[in-house]
Amino acid sequence: MRVSIRPSGSDEMVYIIADVYLGDSKDKHPFAAKKKSSAVRTTKTVATLGSMSALMAEKNMSRDQVKEWAKEQARSMTIEEKDKREKNRITVTFNSNHRIERNRCRTFNCGYLFLQSLYYDLRLDNICRNISGRNLYEYDLDAILSDLIYARILDPGSKRSSVEYCRTLLEPPKYGLHDVYRALSVLAKEMDYIQAEVYKNSNFIKQRNQRILYYDCTNFYFEVEEGDRFKEYGKSKENRPNPIVQMGMFMDGDALPLGITVFEGNKNEQPSLKPFEQKIIRDFELSKFVVCTDGGLGSDDNRQFNDIEGRAFIVTQSLKKLKAEERKGAMDNRNWRRLSDRKEVDITDIKKDPAEYIKEVYYKEEVYGTKKVPGQLMLVTYSPKYALYQKSLRDKQVERAAKMIEDGKKKKERNNPNDPARFVRKTASTKDGEAAYETVYTLNQEKIDYEAQFDGYYAVCTDLVDDDPKDILKICENRWEIEESFRIMKTDFDSRPIYVTRRDRVTAHLLTCFLALLIYRLLEHKLEHRFTCPSIISTLRKMNLLRIPEAGYIPEYTRTEITDALHEAFGFYTDYEISTASSIRSLIKGTKTHTSVTKK
Repeated sequence: MRVSIRPSGSDEMVYIIADVYLGDSKDKHPFAAKKKSSAVRTTKTVATLGSMSALMAEKNMSRDQVKEWAKEQARSMTIEEKDKREKNRITVTFNSNHRIERNRCRTFNCGYLFLQSLYYDLRLDNICRNISGRNLYEYDLDAILSDLIYARILDPGSKRSSVEYCRTLLEPPKYGLHDVYRALSVLAKEMDYIQAEVYKNSNFIKQRNQRILYYDCTNFYFEVEEGDRFKEYGKSKENRPNPIVQMGMFMDGDALPLGITVFEGNKNEQPSLKPFEQKIIRDFELSKFVVCTDGGLGSDDNRQFNDIEGRAFIVTQSLKKLKAEERKGAMDNRNWRRLSDRKEVDITDIKKDPAEYIKEVYYKEEVYGTKKVPGQLMLVTYSPKYALYQKSLRDKQVERAAKMIEDGKKKKERNNPNDPARFVRKTASTKDGEAAYETVYTLNQEKIDYEAQFDGYYAVCTDLVDDDPKDILKICENRWEIEESFRIMKTDFDSRPIYVTRRDRVTAHLLTCFLALLIYRLLEHKLEHRFTCPSIISTLRKMNLLRIPEAGYIPEYTRTEITDALHEAFGFYTDYEISTASSIRSLIKGTKTHTSVTKK
């Protein structure tokens, strides 16, 4: 450290400064950085001693004497800083002739500590304690549940592999695999209680946006090929020939999971909404909200149920499934407005040249109703940008269909609605004077023209007849968040195939996946949505510490922007050059505290 005297008006200011190097300014000891030829050096003000005139008057010194006094202060601070560094210096001795111990784990993951902090913020330890009061078992349910959640995010796999992985955490498990399977039965039994309590406790971390609720269903396939009354053969999202089980999930307006329900794989998903919503209303103590679903869940019964007692609905509407007269009115060129300013427009010219209007979206309002819910509003939108996108996709599919015909490939009966084979028409014909039939394949231009007429169109139905169309469409637009949650659960958390087979254990498996998703979403919120899901999870999985016996733990991972953001968001650090065993124990203890302040 050294003295710096800088002009300040008619006087001078006396500072103590130190050299620092770019890239090291956030380190615990910024003055410990060593100069490197490739580093960029700058300075940092360590202390402001005051103005020269004030110091001369206060200490009754000349200017030169004040300079000498300031230099002595700098020397004292330098010695103090060096002593501080020396006090924290740890000497580690290695012997090149000593082999490491057999079967002794030396590398431990510390990324789970960020998940553990959120686990305790959700009071899941208290929930497990309450469950133990009304169930008879000897294992540690809290330890098992927390480890299953951490392993689902950090190293997803079977329950056996999860137990093995958790042996590499800083707090290895003290239970056996048989305890895990027994705990799954208890978790399934207590699923409704766990979800309701977690929802209430999550408000301590972030105020939940329960004004908008999204609902959707997905399914999970099994490793086995034989079904039963629970895991049944049904329409798999992955089009796999394995038995499946279905899961419905509610998500709030901020993309945080609210709760799940699990039901048989061969059942229609529409009837799952009403009983699950009744449970949400009762257990979560919710009343007034808007339920947003896709068209597959928008049955008349579901719309009617959400048209009473302060609730409302927004449902996507397939124009293809409307009656001919309703579809004609919804798609004609009358009564269109620009969404940005609600100004009336002539949609005819826009549809003729959509490339000129790709920055705008247009809409019209149509009266719509059914016997059970007569007073609905249907919002029909037309997006020139979406129309061009759909046309480009279809043109490529038509090209592939023409190539299939040219190559003489036979049309196969497939259920995929995007299969180019749907544009191939198969007809039978005979040559003059011959009795045998010949199969002929041609492009189905009628099918192509039929699909083209829907390019750019999108429709929703709602009972919010007095609301701003822009607000209604914005709510519906955010449905992609629940689809992304399903993708994270299936792809990043590898929640399928499901390896357990008993109904209660399958239910508990999906419950732990749901809790892992909630904790991950809360982690995203803590990081202010600055990073992608793969980058966050990859970083957590790589955050390993190498244990040095009788010395402490050394980070094996690369310090990055994400690791810095994690440490800053949670208020603890694992990226020191070496951490003592006692400091790591204190850090672990600190992650097991409860948040007491609600954050918006």
